[in-house]
Amino acid sequence: MKKLITTSIFALFISIGTYAQDISQNALGLRLGDNDGFGGEISYQRYLKENNRLEFDLGWRNSRNVDAFKLVGLYQWVMPIENNFNWYVGAGAGIGSFDAGDNDGTFALVAGDIGIEYNFDIPLQLSLDMRPEFGFNDAYSDDLDLDIALGIRYRF
Repeated sequence: MKKLITTSIFALFISIGTYAQDISQNALGLRLGDNDGFGGEISYQRYLKENNRLEFDLGWRNSRNVDAFKLVGLYQWVMPIENNFNWYVGAGAGIGSFDAGDNDGTFALVAGDIGIEYNFDIPLQLSLDMRPEFGFNDAYSDDLDLDIALGIRYRF
């Protein structure tokens, strides 16, 4: 009887550990969208531990007569919902450059992130997220932007 209880407890801990590691080691793909124009980013996610990962997005934005190129890094906490669905929140920062006709320069930003993702049984991930960004540069963006995007990534 003691062996059965010990084995059951061990099996329970293994199943919990397996479920907690539902985040893929790496994911690479595209993140498409913006709050007031069009933007595309190359997106990379890297597993850290348990339910944490890093996300790096390198991309281009075209909105309100401004072209911008930026790099954003985020630390994310991933929580399972049910089946292959997860939701996540994160925070991070970024830098970039912009061209607004006769005005160009660089900027910095701080960002949050909240979203939902679905991991298919094949190595494909779809996500929808909102990234509030606060930019620091008077000439480009010194306000809050709500960057909403659809992500598609290959998990490996």
